[in-house]
Amino acid sequence: MTLEVIPVARKRAYPPRMSAFTQPFWEGLHTGRWQSTCCQACGKFTFPPKPVCPHCWSDRMEWKDLSPRGTLYSWTRIHAAPKVFMDEAPYAVCVVDLDVGLRIASRLVEKPGVEFKPGIPVELLVLQYEDGPLFAARPA
Repeated sequence: MTLEVIPVARKRAYPPRMSAFTQPFWEGLHTGRWQSTCCQACGKFTFPPKPVCPHCWSDRMEWKDLSPRGTLYSWTRIHAAPKVFMDEAPYAVCVVDLDVGLRIASRLVEKPGVEFKPGIPVELLVLQYEDGPLFAARPA
């Protein structure tokens, strides 16, 4: 399944650190692919992607596609933002429990007519900035 890609007409305020190891994640996200690492020994997913499993310490990790669906665990709206994000305030951030069993933090995108409440279904999408992608969640 390919994530919806929403163009954003500016550069990312705080671009993520990328490494040779995480490059497949960022390249995939650029095209709408949502993936992370999964341990071949114990079968558990990790996020962010990791070269060693934090559950069983195996280095037998492989890239696998993830379901972009989950549940809103918690959220807040940032009004007094750090200086680097000041021009984006107010904005919402959240914690999402993905269907695959991972808990992640991300930006939360508004959907007209939908009120943010813990427990609502959400889906991930890609915010495609001029200098690269970031993932975000929005009500499903």
